Amino acid sequence: MIDQLLMEPFGADIDLAEAVLKDYNAHLVRKASSMKGHYADADALEKLIQQGDPLHYEVFEKAVPQETGHLQFGLSKLQPGTVGEEFFMTKGHYHEIPEAAEVYLCLRGKGYMLMKTTEGECRAEYMERGRVVYVPPYWAHRSVNVGDEPLITFYVYPGDAGHNYGDIEEEGFPKRIYKRGDKVEIL
Repeated sequence: MIDQLLMEPFGADIDLAEAVLKDYNAHLVRKASSMKGHYADADALEKLIQQGDPLHYEVFEKAVPQETGHLQFGLSKLQPGTVGEEFFMTKGHYHEIPEAAEVYLCLRGKGYMLMKTTEGECRAEYMERGRVVYVPPYWAHRSVNVGDEPLITFYVYPGDAGHNYGDIEEEGFPKRIYKRGDKVEIL
């Protein structure tokens, strides 16, 4: 019966000044110690961990059913900083359902959405306030903060898409984003 499939509509508020999704019911926290294996300079990461294990990023989400037809949405807050010369980044992921796309709207900060395919194609799409980035199906993606303030993005993806972090942990990304003096270099 259709009544059994219906859920109640709802709204959610974003505190734009604090960059927090109000009344979130899922919260992911990743510190430097959560990022082992993701940075090129493992020694620099270990040193950072020993110096206080700083926060890298948080994700605030309004959980909805992880089913076809629903849309997951939330807010990602990636801190500024570097590990050695490499900018802070998220772990990155493919979707468990590779045909799933994702949309990111940058609310604050500056950075890149680094994307790659299993065939080795790699793209870096610039993000700044008001810019929307579309991540097509079959592309792994990670955010990289190249600014001096948190990189805040609002995202939306299919409810049943899931996350595949394991392939990124094995493959990595073919390009990295570094701070070299006052310049941002994508190598």
